[in-house]
Amino acid sequence: MKKLFTWLDNNILKILLVGYIFFIPLFPKLPFQMIDYTYIAIRYEDFFVALVYFVFFIQLLRKKVSLNRTYLILFVLFWISTFISFILGFYVQHTIIIRNVGFLNALRRIEYMSIFFVFAASVKSRKDVVFYLRLILSTIVIVTLYGLGQKYLGWPAVQTMNPEYAKGYLLVLDSWARISSTFGGHYDLAAFLIFFMPLLLALTVKVNKWYYVVFLLALSNIALTASRVSYGAYVLSALPFLLYFRKWVLLLITIVATVGLTLLSNNLTQRINRTFQTKQIFIDKTTGTTTVPRRLQPDDLPIGDYIIDKNGADSRAVDVSTIDTNTKDAREVKLNLLDDIRNEAKKTGKVLTAEEENRLVNEAFANMKVVSAVIPDISVATRLQVEWPRAIRAFLKYPIFGKGPSSITEATDNDYLRWLGEFGFVGTALFLLILGKLFFTLFFAGLKHTTDRVILWGVLSGFFGLLINATMIDIFEASKVAFIFWMIMGMAIGYLSNSPSVGHAKTK
Repeated sequence: MKKLFTWLDNNILKILLVGYIFFIPLFPKLPFQMIDYTYIAIRYEDFFVALVYFVFFIQLLRKKVSLNRTYLILFVLFWISTFISFILGFYVQHTIIIRNVGFLNALRRIEYMSIFFVFAASVKSRKDVVFYLRLILSTIVIVTLYGLGQKYLGWPAVQTMNPEYAKGYLLVLDSWARISSTFGGHYDLAAFLIFFMPLLLALTVKVNKWYYVVFLLALSNIALTASRVSYGAYVLSALPFLLYFRKWVLLLITIVATVGLTLLSNNLTQRINRTFQTKQIFIDKTTGTTTVPRRLQPDDLPIGDYIIDKNGADSRAVDVSTIDTNTKDAREVKLNLLDDIRNEAKKTGKVLTAEEENRLVNEAFANMKVVSAVIPDISVATRLQVEWPRAIRAFLKYPIFGKGPSSITEATDNDYLRWLGEFGFVGTALFLLILGKLFFTLFFAGLKHTTDRVILWGVLSGFFGLLINATMIDIFEASKVAFIFWMIMGMAIGYLSNSPSVGHAKTK
């Protein structure tokens, strides 16, 4: 028994980290307790992570593990700045409405990022990295196979894409739905995959060609998520990796596989094609209200109402009587007008005859002018019209420490603007400094590390993919992705700290 307890004492942290590697990506985002006034929840993973931190702290006090000091000051300064933003936002600026929501949003930065120090302390040698990577690769296989099962076998999903889904319902996805596998949404799954896809290519090049099968599984899931920004991030991170190492045959195979799987995913190709469309915009002469013709199928991506050059479009508009009223756009806008007329009549309790409906539609249509304009889809339009301007206004009003965590709602769909809006210049600069230090540490290590140069560049390329992803998604706030990102960074820094060919980081 004494030997057992001694072994357990020496390995308890590593055992928990093995559990962490499987639990975080594979356990569905089932809520333990919903937080009032939001669809953010305290989840079961939070308790497991708390247990890991508790054991790490005990072992740290007992000097059985060491703490990486190279990054500690930067991390602590960032955490302090987030809580300053919270205190100012709730108690001084009154920009945070619900105290507990703001506090938990600040606290989760500590929760996500602290795993960096646990894994950095756990990695003592290359052998530890290999051990962890094998487990991580097995989770990637499980995640991707489950994603295919969702698409083709009806396996259930637990999503957090809206307040109702976030309550933890088991969903069976429709044929046009985008897969999320074990993640809370398709964006999270796609970000998780693009982070690892360059690494899978690196393992294919460096270790064994059969890792390419896992890469193809991941690529098929990327196509089925139909996430355009993640697709672009994959192209800009994975393919340049192969270019850099001059793996021409593998590059050609990968391009062919990418094109083939893209064309097989009608959802992805349609979303790419509909990102920006040239449409006829109908403008009411009296009110100036714009109407974008749209009659949608369930799998259609709606067109937004954002006109890129509205003033120029107004000046180019012509009377509706000068156009062909039999065009698809003209017919669709008449149907939209009919919907509005019927809804208005329903509110007043009035029953309209078919003749009255036709007369009102024709009158409303005749009072319009029309112009052709480039229109983004609803996803891009929401960012341009609502989310990004809201974050920019918050930063301009509170430039030093921002408006406070949670103050600009759950999503901004651009992590950089979200940091500026919530944490101001101080918090954003500190977080970017942390990311920059990590990025260039990996970059310079990849230049001079002979043994694992390819692997380090694979990790670095995945890092770069996430940075691209963050331009359109709040990816460093997505719990599963954030937990996994800081885990991999901790492993990388822990390895480099103990690698003679790179040098040692300071520990305490």
